[in-house]
Amino acid sequence: MTTFALLSIAGASIAALLLLIIRFEVHAFVALMLVSLLVALATGIPLAEIIPTLISGMGGTLGSVAILVALGAMLGRMIEVSGGANTLAQRFSQLLGPKRVPAALTAAALVLSIPVFFDVGFIILIPIIYGFCKAAGVSPIKYGLPVAGIMLATHVVVPPHPGIVGGAAVLSADVGWITLIGLGICIPLAFVAQWVGGYLNRCHYTMQPDAEAQFRNFGSADAADAPAARLPGVGAVLTLILAPLALIMLGTTAATMLPKGDALRDFLAFTGAPVFALMVAIGLAFVLLVRPLGWTRKRTNEVMESALPAAATVILVTGAGGVFAKVLTVSGIGTALSQALSGTGLPLILLGFVISLALRAAQGSATVAILTTCGLLAESIQGGGYSTVQIAVLTVAIGFGGLGLSHVNDSGFWIVTRYLGLSVADGLRSWTVLTTVLGVAGFALTCLVWALVA
Repeated sequence: MTTFALLSIAGASIAALLLLIIRFEVHAFVALMLVSLLVALATGIPLAEIIPTLISGMGGTLGSVAILVALGAMLGRMIEVSGGANTLAQRFSQLLGPKRVPAALTAAALVLSIPVFFDVGFIILIPIIYGFCKAAGVSPIKYGLPVAGIMLATHVVVPPHPGIVGGAAVLSADVGWITLIGLGICIPLAFVAQWVGGYLNRCHYTMQPDAEAQFRNFGSADAADAPAARLPGVGAVLTLILAPLALIMLGTTAATMLPKGDALRDFLAFTGAPVFALMVAIGLAFVLLVRPLGWTRKRTNEVMESALPAAATVILVTGAGGVFAKVLTVSGIGTALSQALSGTGLPLILLGFVISLALRAAQGSATVAILTTCGLLAESIQGGGYSTVQIAVLTVAIGFGGLGLSHVNDSGFWIVTRYLGLSVADGLRSWTVLTTVLGVAGFALTCLVWALVA
């Protein structure tokens, strides 16, 4: 099939998906599965391989998302119902003042997202975002957008995240220089995320009914009726948030600094796995939240189970997004797009950014976009006589290409929009715009670094 035909099918599939969800109000899960099936048929994927491809896309996504979303939702629900999120929000609002809270949250998200994958960190921070927004009397979209935006920016350009580390390996780039350059650019991007998020929040976004009900009922009579002395303190809540993040940080640091086969590395990799880290946090919640409040086993189970209905929707829609992305990849649409762009004659740094951005839009995964682009340009970069710093800058530029244009084929799009209560249309107007602006701004700053080292 020709490149033009493949790209036409890709454009038509995204248009059909948006039409089904926005105009005809088909559930996102059903729409994603239906369009994925139609794209598989239209692009000529053999009939015998279509269903296995759909299952592979669902399984590949849910394998990394389902457990994390479920555990993260349970932990968040326990923090919420215990009154811990409200306690933390009120204390920090008093210390910082209402005007400084959004900037403080964004700065904290930047630091926390360095060792932690985007989806894990965002899920852990959701109850805290809800608590601060509840205390301030604003929509969670107001604080949640810039927090999610800077976390994703860090995810695509700062090691030890997989896309940029894998890209560095393909290009033989120096990870230390990539870390310094990527983190150095993400710091001013945090201000950009805060400013753009504030600008986007000038528009009114109607929260989806399920998210609105969850936010409206945030908190619990258990906390309200409990004596003040038994409510969880700020230290207890911070421990529950920071403990899993610290475990993950130790695991990723060990993987970077210790040799393969080292016993300590293997142990820290096990304890630093996000699933294990969240299980530890839930265990700590029994000590720091359940025991002081005097919850019975029945009440504790009820609280944890009450988190699952909302989490199930996020899991299913996210998995269906993975199916759509898998079909776009297997069909050859991403490869056709990258090959078409490679012959444009653009400067190498711009070409890397554009190909990565296009692949991100075409198949959804930032990691795949970065790794694929690095593979396509490896020969040109490694044979171009560039210095160590220049190769690191080129790698960061490719990373920022994987940041923009997050939309309906990206699992992160569904996680952010579902937790913040955004419709698909509002998600495209806010989250997609924010990620694209941050990607372009990050690339512009990367070009300034390139001008200094070229």
